[in-house]
Amino acid sequence: MSKIKNEFLPKYLIADNSKHPESIYVVHTEYPRFILNVSNDNIYWLEEFSKEDENEILDTSEAWIDNALKFYDSEIRSIK
Repeated sequence: MSKIKNEFLPKYLIADNSKHPESIYVVHTEYPRFILNVSNDNIYWLEEFSKEDENEILDTSEAWIDNALKFYDSEIRSIK
């Protein structure tokens, strides 16, 4: 399998889970990678952070979540 260059991947993806049909997710594919449950704002980190990085992550995570939600809102508006 060939490796896809990051520049060809979208920054965000919208996803669902058939086991949880009431939930919709936004997947952030760049560092730090995470999955945001739009239904309840739970965030699932796909990275492991060092203790030194945790404070920075906490300081900037709100902006990443806001941007993910803006992406979701924009995509939903474009299909209505």
